[in-house]
Amino acid sequence: MTMLRRLLDGLYFGAGVLAGMFLVAIFVLMLVLSGGRPIGVNLPAGDDFVAWCMAAMAFLALAHTFKAGEMIRVGLLLDKLQPRARHLFELGTLAIGSACIGVFAWYAVRMTYDSWRFNDISQGVVAVPLWIPQLGFCVGLVILFIAFIDELLHVLAGHSPRYEKPKPKTSEEILARIEEGGI
Repeated sequence: MTMLRRLLDGLYFGAGVLAGMFLVAIFVLMLVLSGGRPIGVNLPAGDDFVAWCMAAMAFLALAHTFKAGEMIRVGLLLDKLQPRARHLFELGTLAIGSACIGVFAWYAVRMTYDSWRFNDISQGVVAVPLWIPQLGFCVGLVILFIAFIDELLHVLAGHSPRYEKPKPKTSEEILARIEEGGI
């Protein structure tokens, strides 16, 4: 495995780990918000912090989820195509997806930069510079864009997509996939 491949896989995995850390932060904040209420403990702007953690968690997890082949994907059409047509279809969808996510990431970076430049502050109880919670959204989209370009180049080189899981061959494999959360 090349150094670049290890670096990219580490980036996707690291983003997934960071998303998991935000999930734990959401859990802790929710415990403090719920458990603190009866005993008079108040966490100012706790709902805002939970919302920002949820956005960061969702966007940071995208690249890891995509590369692990866990994103929702409708393969009904692909299963009917011949190998050459299927390869071209994969290239087309990866190109369109890369373009869409690239635009989305560009505007997210611009928005975050503008929030920093204009010193935009949250409207909640606790004044927080908005670029800080926007970073999770922004960084998650940039990493997803990198993952899409990575996969597009891989498929352009004539390889099968890495996110595509092999078809289950036995009923036990089908049941195991269902238990894991998807087919």
